[in-house]
Amino acid sequence: MDIGLSTYAFPWAIGVEGYQPDSPLTLPELLQLCEAWEVPRFQIGDNIPIHTLPASEWQEALALADRAGILLEVGTRRLEENHLRQYLQLAREARSPFLRVVIDEGDYQPGEEEVVRIIRKLLPEFKEARVRLGLENHDRFPALTLRRMVEETNPVWVGICLDTSNSLGAGEGLRHIVPVLGPYVFNLHYKDITIKRVGHKMGFQVEGCCPGTGSIPLDFVLEELIPYGRCQSVTLEQWPPLLNTLAETIAQERAWAMQGVELLKIHVNQISY
Repeated sequence: MDIGLSTYAFPWAIGVEGYQPDSPLTLPELLQLCEAWEVPRFQIGDNIPIHTLPASEWQEALALADRAGILLEVGTRRLEENHLRQYLQLAREARSPFLRVVIDEGDYQPGEEEVVRIIRKLLPEFKEARVRLGLENHDRFPALTLRRMVEETNPVWVGICLDTSNSLGAGEGLRHIVPVLGPYVFNLHYKDITIKRVGHKMGFQVEGCCPGTGSIPLDFVLEELIPYGRCQSVTLEQWPPLLNTLAETIAQERAWAMQGVELLKIHVNQISY
């Protein structure tokens, strides 16, 4: 199993709506950071929509990844036919082993049957490209529904990018979703969080934290996934809270990312399969 960094390990430095840094991190700069930290994989999320990048920046990123021996994993948002075809081509250019997809985008929220129909229609193109499709658990769909989507299409070519925190949005905890989706996971998003009851006791606050200091039991997740032998990478993502200034937030984000990389190296070095 390899470790990886994601564009979502640096959301504030890349730019969050309403909080744009003066000099946002670019894809080549992120790959240089990946090389410096000796991380063998880099996942490009939808916060850097590569179909909108200048061709020169995309080609520079591809050349840099090739020179540094970094395996790119391409991701996007919106499971829609033409959009998936566009990103399948980008995944081919990047030699990405899979295309990670968040199904929804804004008001575009296809139902389960529509998702299965689209995947079945595009499967021959994914097979021809030798690229698997990875569905991310992201808020709306419960784990059992995502599992049916995989089983009703093709579990060889369709699988799960399992995020350790997203399914809270569907009212499901990690110890429920991992056994349900585990057999089909080929990429893990490790994102640590804290869950604290608010002062007036009427609810909880969920917030990102420094990797390894929160509520996500990384050992449990890895121990559950190892027997299946399918998860090939664990990718660091983050939800860093906004501090007093954007500069402080970005500095903390990078410090947390460095600690997260070291944490993943320790855990993954203990795995053998």
